[in-house]
Amino acid sequence: MALPPDRSNPVPADPRLAAQHDGFLREVDEALRDDQMAGAVRRYGIPAGLALILGLAALGGYLYWEHAQKLAAGERSERTVLALEKAAAGPASATGALGELDNLAKDGSAGSKAVAALAAAAIRQQAGKAEDAAKAYAAIAADSTVPQAYRDFATLREIAARYDSLPPQQIVDRLKPLAVPGNAWFGSAGEMTGLAYLKMNKPDMAGPLFAAVAKDKTVPESLRARARLIAGQLGFEAGDAPGPATGDTPAKTQ
Repeated sequence: MALPPDRSNPVPADPRLAAQHDGFLREVDEALRDDQMAGAVRRYGIPAGLALILGLAALGGYLYWEHAQKLAAGERSERTVLALEKAAAGPASATGALGELDNLAKDGSAGSKAVAALAAAAIRQQAGKAEDAAKAYAAIAADSTVPQAYRDFATLREIAARYDSLPPQQIVDRLKPLAVPGNAWFGSAGEMTGLAYLKMNKPDMAGPLFAAVAKDKTVPESLRARARLIAGQLGFEAGDAPGPATGDTPAKTQ
């Protein structure tokens, strides 16, 4: 900070001398300010410049990384689609597609890896390797890094692959979170849960569930038709009217 002019010396009485004296003091004051400014620039200018350069470099690096991530995600999606098309071409192409999907399931985001792993498991199941497929579905369902929607679907597929070998009560327990109206997998989960109830000789538990599935218009029509038929055979009303709210029990036909 500049120091105020030193007024301790007497100002000359002659106005011209007084003006020269004041001018000299102003020049000294300005020189002192310039010197202080130059010192501040020398002291702080380089660190501030370095900080700005590092900040711009970090921003540029992040934008490049984000762009690279988007390109990689697009490439993985394209490879997944091509592998699925190859698998659909026939059994001869399925082996190559399976290897590609297994590789894709090892790299990328949690969601993209889950999609590839689910597709690979489906190919194994279609090839008659139900237990291998079930193990793959179980691994996806147990992976906490995978989005919940994929984990729920993997649980559903695992139960379907092992349905005949699982105890009915285990099927009911595993599918309980999914076999509720409003869940994306309510139709399939509700149907398998209802059949498990029938295996346990619990028609009073199965009937309302089949009726609720039959009345849910978000469920595919083919599944609703099956549920409507079973509910009717069990004596429960399962018309086309909207289903009851969660917790309600459909009326049993007389």
